[in-house]
Amino acid sequence: MTNKKLAWKHLLPDLASFKEVFEKPFSPLTSPLETIQARLTDGLTRFCYAHSPNRFMVLMAQEEEEYLQLISETVKQILPESDQPVGSRYIVSGMNVSEQPAINVDDNFAARSTCVWEAWVEYERLFGTLSYYHDTINLHPGLVHRVNGGVLIVGARTIISQPFLWLRLKRMILQQRFDWHPADERRPLPVSVPSMPLNLRLIVVGDREGLAALNNVEPELMCLALYGEFESELRTSDAQKMTQWCTWVNTLAQRQGLPLLSADAWPALVRQSVRFSGDKCQLPLCPQWIIRRLKEAALHSSQQELTGSAFTESKRNRMWRESYLIERMQYEITEGQIVVATEGQVVGQVNALSVLDCPGHPLAFGAPLRISCVVHGGDGEINDIERKVELGGNLHAKSMLIMQAFLISALDLKQQFPFSASLVFEQSYGEVDGDSAALAAGVALISALADQPINQQMAVTGSVDQFGHVQAIGGINEKIEGFFSLCQARELTGKQGVILPSANVRHLCLNDDVIEAVRTGDFSLWAVRTIDEALEILISMPFNHEKHPSLLAAIRKRIANINLHEGQRFPWGLRCLNWLKDR
Repeated sequence: MTNKKLAWKHLLPDLASFKEVFEKPFSPLTSPLETIQARLTDGLTRFCYAHSPNRFMVLMAQEEEEYLQLISETVKQILPESDQPVGSRYIVSGMNVSEQPAINVDDNFAARSTCVWEAWVEYERLFGTLSYYHDTINLHPGLVHRVNGGVLIVGARTIISQPFLWLRLKRMILQQRFDWHPADERRPLPVSVPSMPLNLRLIVVGDREGLAALNNVEPELMCLALYGEFESELRTSDAQKMTQWCTWVNTLAQRQGLPLLSADAWPALVRQSVRFSGDKCQLPLCPQWIIRRLKEAALHSSQQELTGSAFTESKRNRMWRESYLIERMQYEITEGQIVVATEGQVVGQVNALSVLDCPGHPLAFGAPLRISCVVHGGDGEINDIERKVELGGNLHAKSMLIMQAFLISALDLKQQFPFSASLVFEQSYGEVDGDSAALAAGVALISALADQPINQQMAVTGSVDQFGHVQAIGGINEKIEGFFSLCQARELTGKQGVILPSANVRHLCLNDDVIEAVRTGDFSLWAVRTIDEALEILISMPFNHEKHPSLLAAIRKRIANINLHEGQRFPWGLRCLNWLKDR
């Protein structure tokens, strides 16, 4: 058997080189985005420049308070405070309204700030209101007046959901004039109100889906606007980058009034962060996620500092609270309601791994499932039952076709493939999509064609290209832990394990139970680069070998036998013609 076993040290991030970094104090940053978001800060600086040609900026970030507050603070640091009042002063005399330049900052329509943000804003709050009651006129300023001469930050949902508001706001920004209009065009203003100068820049903040929807509503904006992006992750390739990330975390802790982290807390938080980002070399910068982890740890820590045990305990408590659905799924499998074998050998059946993402549940979790294949004489058609009954998505269908193309290419037949096969995800009652089951489906098909059994103590995941190379897939940690929990419930034998793509090793960050089982030899992980390596582990026979028995040779022999049997049914003359054709 090919030795592709992973040592336990490969199953979590290697933080030994950062030990000295974690022991240093990390003073919170006064300008956090300038340090941690250099590209975004450069874009904001160019946007806020007095002679910048851009009046609009589109910024990819979450429409949440933590993001908007950080962006607003950075803009305020970039924009200088004006020595002179900006805006206007409206004077109401009976039914007459006049406009004059603001004399001081206390004037009714004078600017109050250089930057204001709102995730969601409606018409009257944005543009102000004119009220008329008992022959008395009152003018109330909106956000555009409060931030005149500065930058307004709004969420993309505001523009997408209120197109009339957006059309008016865009016109005012481009014309640099504020005109009074009624919120309802059917009800005109009771008096005429003169317009006022408006020097305003707009930043629209939204996630990728929100900006895509915005582009459909207002494609012109993307041409007019400067683009910026709040980077979601930081590549921690060296001590300097890790120092930046730790300083960023302490900055967020200070901003929330939370204790700073102790030296032993960093490894625990980094492990949770790697699990969230899905990459050992990438740590999340999402302020919302980090703040949530800090607040959870604060519930289990003293007032002086956040410790490693606090992060560990908060994670354990969170996983316990959210584990009911996972335990129910595990119970169904262990009780035999969902059939998944973890012992013995079966021809044409393999344990695949899936990730379930249930609506309303905060966790995606792994669940093993069976893929089975049966083969019979036919015209070469390989039936993907999930696709036939419209339970398979487009990505799933593509991966199955790629896997089939690899097999047909490897066989290199000169005549039609004399078998038909049926592949199915057993006890699957919903839509299946993605390409992570391609390797498992290929193993099941090859096993059925070669009539060689598969070891049921193992599970396999990975996608495959047309040359048989195994490619990375998502949700690797959840998949491994799902199969491990099943094996643990049925008692670990030391022969159980998971086969995964080599490209996914950098994504591994498993829980302590799995790491300990791998360390003691009770559970194994194998990283493979090709389907050949996976087959040798699962079936204990190479896929193709010139000198030793192989799966490919067994399939070709079976094809030759059925062709010989079919050929004997033809008259002598036709058999001679077929023989000459093959020559």
